[in-house]
Amino acid sequence: MRSARRAGVRGLSHVLVGLALFGAGAAFLAVDSGVPIAEAAGVGSAQASPGPGTDETTREGQVLYEERCASCHGADAAGTEAGPPIVGLGPAAYDFQLSTGRMPLVQPGARSVRKPPAFDPGGIEALVAYLTSLGGEGVPIPTIDPASGDLSDGQRLFQSNCAPCHGVAGNGGAVGTAVAPAVHEATAVQAAEAVRYGPGTMPPFGPEILSDDDLDSLVRYSLFLRTAEDPGGLGLGRTGPIVEGFVALLVGLGVTLLIVRSIGRTT
Repeated sequence: MRSARRAGVRGLSHVLVGLALFGAGAAFLAVDSGVPIAEAAGVGSAQASPGPGTDETTREGQVLYEERCASCHGADAAGTEAGPPIVGLGPAAYDFQLSTGRMPLVQPGARSVRKPPAFDPGGIEALVAYLTSLGGEGVPIPTIDPASGDLSDGQRLFQSNCAPCHGVAGNGGAVGTAVAPAVHEATAVQAAEAVRYGPGTMPPFGPEILSDDDLDSLVRYSLFLRTAEDPGGLGLGRTGPIVEGFVALLVGLGVTLLIVRSIGRTT
């Protein structure tokens, strides 16, 4: 009986010693490898860093992107043969293109023109959130206050920076093979987004070129062009001084010919 009891005690002590050595070895390996002890023992797990689709709005945007955009711009927005890369453009670019209906295109290769948006405001917000989550800083959506802008400064800035392409009255114009659209349909935010990020062939005007105060003034003037009066006479569609001068020339020549003809008849 005593020998059996002693054998049982010795066996139990061996088991306890073995468990202690195993625990010490696991702790040593965990510390030596830089892995937390809890992980080495299999307790808990490391959390992955948040990525695209970690909140409801971003996940909704991911679904919309995969349904409507990925076929051209790629699953990771890095571009394909049918569409350019759009990673890192920034919220201003995404919001402008989506809110003005320029994206998605009717078909690959079609010209990007303003049309009714393909998504409601919630869908646009979700797409902007998802695309922004893919990385890159890009251009943020500007915070503007057109009411605080100076209308005279805005006119000066528009004529020196915008009128050469968009026309002095903002009715748009041709720039080589490209087309500068009219500015009258743009909201205040869309106008500011276009200035800051530069869609298409339009150059971007960052804060180092146009300050935030300049941007407020410029946007105020672009909004003013929608309802500007024509105190000098007929507006002629506000097509600008070239067309107005051409019309004046035609009218002047016509009147001159009538006078000359009238004089010829009386002599």
